[in-house]
Amino acid sequence: MKFVSWNVNGLRACVKKGFLAFFAETDADIFCVQETKLQAGQIALDLDGYYQYWNYAERKGYSGTAVFTKKEPLSVRYGVGEDRTEPEGRILTLEYEDFYLVNVYTPNSQRDLARLGYRLEWEDRMRAYLTELDKKKPVIVCGDMNVAHQEIDLKNAKNNVGNSGFTAEERGKMTGLLNSGFIDSFRYFYPEREGAYTWWSYMNKVRERNIGWRIDYFLVSKRLAGRLKDAGMYPEIMGSDHCPVFLETNF
Repeated sequence: MKFVSWNVNGLRACVKKGFLAFFAETDADIFCVQETKLQAGQIALDLDGYYQYWNYAERKGYSGTAVFTKKEPLSVRYGVGEDRTEPEGRILTLEYEDFYLVNVYTPNSQRDLARLGYRLEWEDRMRAYLTELDKKKPVIVCGDMNVAHQEIDLKNAKNNVGNSGFTAEERGKMTGLLNSGFIDSFRYFYPEREGAYTWWSYMNKVRERNIGWRIDYFLVSKRLAGRLKDAGMYPEIMGSDHCPVFLETNF
């Protein structure tokens, strides 16, 4: 199976910039998007052969996730049940026979870290949720997790220590999640690859010079390690300030 995940930073805008061509070309079995920034009825995608599942934020033009899948899931869950996560449409869980697929858009701590406390509480709830799912069957969780885990995961690590997405607290939460039974699929295959980023600032020539961060992930239950074939990103694909990431398995 091939999985793709992309923070599109506004799906309607991304569609105008080539989203559908990329979608068709990749021919993914499951395609996850984050930051759709729309409500029900604001877009109609003709994705032949795919089931579509949407989790809209209540606030217009904000957040939101969606999953497009060739195989109909056994069940679909929106959020994890907490009132504070549901209004922002950040989590979609699809259950299949052999695994759970969780599409997530992790809250940003904001530039002044005003939302760091909420973010850390959210991380704890997500970890509890994912580990509970993992007790039932293996989990594949993907999306924009808004953290560069290690110094290798961003261009200017020393200059960004303490900034949103690279605080000790956020990095520690990712470490804790991985230690609770998950694998960072990209680092599983490429533990020392530098310059592999998934997000770039819109500032002039930043992306052209590859001054980026790796904040989009596919994490998988450790017991799936033997079923992984490859993982990576498509940095050449434009249309958003993020690029798509992928995971290939032998499911």
